[in-house]
Amino acid sequence: MIEHNDQNNQLPKELKSVFRELEIVKHLRKAGITKKFGFTTSYLFQLVFCLIFHHKSWFTLLNSKKGDRYPAKDSVYRFMNHSKFAWRRFLTYLSVHAIQKVDQLTDVTRPKVLIIDDSMFDRNRSKKVELLARCMDHSSLTKRFYKGFRMLTLGWSDGFTFMPLDFTLLSSKNAQINGISENIDKRSSGYKRRVEALESAPTVIPSMLERALQAGVSADYVLMDTWFTQQPLIQSIVELGLDVIGMVKATNQRYLVNDQRLSLKELYKVATPVSGKKGIMRSIQTTMANGIQVKVVFIQNRNKKSEWLAILSTDCTLSEQEIVRIYGMRWDIEVFFKTTKSLLRLQKEFQGISYDLLISHTTVVFSRYIVLSWQNRCHNDQRTLGGIFYELCDEVNELDWAVALQQLIELLEDALKKTNKTIQKLIKSQLQQWINGLPNYIKAYLSILVCEV
Repeated sequence: MIEHNDQNNQLPKELKSVFRELEIVKHLRKAGITKKFGFTTSYLFQLVFCLIFHHKSWFTLLNSKKGDRYPAKDSVYRFMNHSKFAWRRFLTYLSVHAIQKVDQLTDVTRPKVLIIDDSMFDRNRSKKVELLARCMDHSSLTKRFYKGFRMLTLGWSDGFTFMPLDFTLLSSKNAQINGISENIDKRSSGYKRRVEALESAPTVIPSMLERALQAGVSADYVLMDTWFTQQPLIQSIVELGLDVIGMVKATNQRYLVNDQRLSLKELYKVATPVSGKKGIMRSIQTTMANGIQVKVVFIQNRNKKSEWLAILSTDCTLSEQEIVRIYGMRWDIEVFFKTTKSLLRLQKEFQGISYDLLISHTTVVFSRYIVLSWQNRCHNDQRTLGGIFYELCDEVNELDWAVALQQLIELLEDALKKTNKTIQKLIKSQLQQWINGLPNYIKAYLSILVCEV
């Protein structure tokens, strides 16, 4: 665990290199998360960041035998409750930096996507939390209500690595239990996020996407589920230069086919059947009521095979299989929600009534996921071993295969000179047998070396 008497050596060895590689402390400074006196913000951030990896909560740490070695409770809570810290800017800097590193390891032809979804941020036992609201869990079959927020999240994925980019904890104007604190400075970042929390998701999403694009994130598609695939939002996203792939459900939305306005069920009847493609039933190119051309693919519902599901794409050049494959990348954000809540203690680790604390702790949890995601990519992709992989690839491509083979035999000969005569004789005999078994056109390139052996 981190101790305040050694602030220059704060992190466990496993995390030191990642913090340095992702430049996390630098991003904190760039985002303006600094203090003039007392414990540095980088120290406090690392302290909170590492709690989960040591299976400790802040309360149990302070009440342990070593509790007097760490800052007082108020030091950390003042840090987490600070309304002027630009946590969104920090998360953007960190995630974009990590995405650019991952992007270098991804094939240029592989589609990169931005994924939008929301999840429950449950605070059922709370009464005085700022901006607390009564929200509906639309993923529940019983459509139950809970006290808390809707955590609207934007993430990036290449199909292998997921990185959270932005989020907002949405409250509600109509079902609000508590309002905005009167003591908050209206010029601060915290107040702006409170105002944003009272807006609707379709209003917030375009600004989230625009910030990501301006920060330098590259993506080809935006993936959404049925709750967000609505015509006004699709039009706003297309105007940003991004294509949309999302699942649609039977609503009042209409599609134009031969000057007729059809519902989704009527569209299914006139769609062209697709044969020879497992799970894909029909597809059709049509135009939405707002004039945007789309391709709708109807697939079989795996849970109820007598029913179908519809996936919409504004990129009509994609094949049916490609549309379904790319939409499958949306599952990455569901895994992200499950991981942050079950393993990284989102919404559980710190209990407070300030909206700033909710934002800061959620940002720390997202940062943990980014670090773990980058570590996972490093351990599963040999191309992350610095520049060695690319240097070796370039060198091998430049070598003629015959030259490479000659160099290999020369290396063996050099190694043989350092051994005794018995081993030399044995290895030369084995090498000669191997050369004798090579095709004649290879032996022609190795004629001199064959004679020497």
